[in-house]
Amino acid sequence: MSSCLIYLSMCLAIGTSLGVRAADDDFQGKPITETCLICMCEALSGCNATAVCVNGACGIFRITWDQWVDSGRLVVEGDTALSDDAFPNCANNPRCAADTLQSYMVKYGQDCNDDQQENCLDYGAIHYMGPFNCKADMPYTYESIFKRCLKGSQREQQQRNLN
Repeated sequence: MSSCLIYLSMCLAIGTSLGVRAADDDFQGKPITETCLICMCEALSGCNATAVCVNGACGIFRITWDQWVDSGRLVVEGDTALSDDAFPNCANNPRCAADTLQSYMVKYGQDCNDDQQENCLDYGAIHYMGPFNCKADMPYTYESIFKRCLKGSQREQQQRNLN
């Protein structure tokens, strides 16, 4: 696992110590697995935590302002949803950004590839292409990195299960 993926895993594991809270406390479920979040991050930004915002998409998951708003305007501790920096602060914080995606999938999760399951492949399509366009073909580069990461994680899991 590369150092950026280890960093993301650590950030996701320590969760509450980073002080992330929802603007409205109704958020409960978390449909996206850690592996899926890692593969989204890898495909979107190479998990490059030094990149801030690129064309309005911020952080390692390239969250947009619209996604952040639709997800309930989560904030890092000490911030308010109405502050000017609330969006970039959350999107650039791996835990807050991951929770934003979780909330987004609770709201918009669906079976995009018609395989009768709602899973990581669907969440990757929804995040990248939006909930109303997720049945379209994903861009080749994003899709190939995303699926290669998922397959690699499956192989690692199978190896652990054998040992």
